Amino acid sequence: MLFVLQKVLFRYKLKEHKNHRRKLTLHQEEELFQKLAETQKTGYLNENFRLFHLRDKTEQEFQFHYHDFHKIVIFISGNVTYFIEGKAYYPKPWDILLVGRYNVHKPLISKDSTYERIVIWIKNEFIGSYHDTEDNISACFSHTDNQGIHLIRPAADPQLIIREILFQLEIALSSDKFAAPLLATTLFLQLLIYINRITLSQRSVHSSSFTYDKQIEEIMQFINHNLSADLSNNALADRFYLSRYHLMHKFKKETGYTLHNYIEQKRLANASAQIKKGIPVMKAAKDSGFLDYSTFLRAFRKKYGISPKEYARHTASLTP
Repeated sequence: MLFVLQKVLFRYKLKEHKNHRRKLTLHQEEELFQKLAETQKTGYLNENFRLFHLRDKTEQEFQFHYHDFHKIVIFISGNVTYFIEGKAYYPKPWDILLVGRYNVHKPLISKDSTYERIVIWIKNEFIGSYHDTEDNISACFSHTDNQGIHLIRPAADPQLIIREILFQLEIALSSDKFAAPLLATTLFLQLLIYINRITLSQRSVHSSSFTYDKQIEEIMQFINHNLSADLSNNALADRFYLSRYHLMHKFKKETGYTLHNYIEQKRLANASAQIKKGIPVMKAAKDSGFLDYSTFLRAFRKKYGISPKEYARHTASLTP
């Protein structure tokens, strides 16, 4: 399935020959994203997947954020540090970063070299529809979440295969030839299959490729598995044998988030996922750790731009 945004994107960037393709700058990307403003308020991806080929040479720092869909970042060149769930990654050319839905992340881009990458957004329902009891192509995201390592480094042979698939995929996405949308989908599925094979067979990534604080990782894991529990500063400080001040200071230093904001964002993400599944709004809020509905309502409106009930109606209308 091709999408309107993709056709707009590829007017900018893809000619038939590899060496003559124009790349989107981040500013062009942001301009195009404005066309999706209403959709992006809810963080909901309507289409099956979108591909962006981006190239920047501007020092930029983004805010931590998350999406209601999966994201693949194929790093091509540049100097970037990518933060995902408390870990800082230092990718090498053609490394792949797997950012699962609701993973808190941000890139930190240096201006000393051109940052080029391919970014793919993937609708959760789409990736979930292609699996059976043995082969689930969303396994790469659940595996990286479970392992706590979101970077994969393909060996030479699979890297060449992935590069060729990406090249053919970009051509298919810009083409108006017979069955181009179907070809693009089959190429994308091939890409996911190879990424899963690499992810599931990868033993380890060299420790120089990422840094993190072990204790903060444990705290984040506890938060993510116990959203409905008492996650107050005092409760967490007692549990992890830290002073309240040291906990808050260390968490902010390592993650970029205040402890309160991280917990709130994770609870909102969980509540929105439950609402999308048809769970009543009040129950979704309570099960996600919001004991006071007015607090939940204010936080939800601030994050998504609409009320939880409006969100429920919106996502229900988008569900096939």
